[in-house]
Amino acid sequence: MSEEKNTQPEDEKEVKAPEAVEETAKAVEETPAEAPAKEATEGAPADDAKDAPEATEEEATPAKAEVKELPYRNLKPGMVVRVHETIKDVNAKGEERSRVQVFEGTILGFSGAGITRTMTVRKVSNGFGVEKVYPLSSPHVGKVEVVRAQRTRRAKLWFLRKGFKRRLKEVKNA
Repeated sequence: MSEEKNTQPEDEKEVKAPEAVEETAKAVEETPAEAPAKEATEGAPADDAKDAPEATEEEATPAKAEVKELPYRNLKPGMVVRVHETIKDVNAKGEERSRVQVFEGTILGFSGAGITRTMTVRKVSNGFGVEKVYPLSSPHVGKVEVVRAQRTRRAKLWFLRKGFKRRLKEVKNA
């Protein structure tokens, strides 16, 4: 008999579910404060399960509208840039401090796409070539300033690593 009791309420729930959804939709349109009271009086768990996906869709819709544009889309290989990077240090006492370190160099190339896009910046310091790879969407990259632009004919400037003798031609800002 316990099996019969379990099947009967499910059948009733399935029959009542479409009507209950229509009633709650009408109640939400009339007054949003009355809708939770009606759902609590009915007490059908199937109604709550059907209302939950609707609520998540409504919450997800504004998030789609808030899509941020990817940063630094105007950068190109050959540009000399200053990258302001936030660095957090811990001293001997255990206190954290943050500082901004500026790295100025030439963009050799980009890799990745979308949020994983990175750029490789190279400079020569005390006769040694130093390269850093910066993720453009990282919160540690404060800002990227363009110092000057140089004309290149390639997307990847790896030939600059080998001690390229000729200078790249600077593009004049019009």
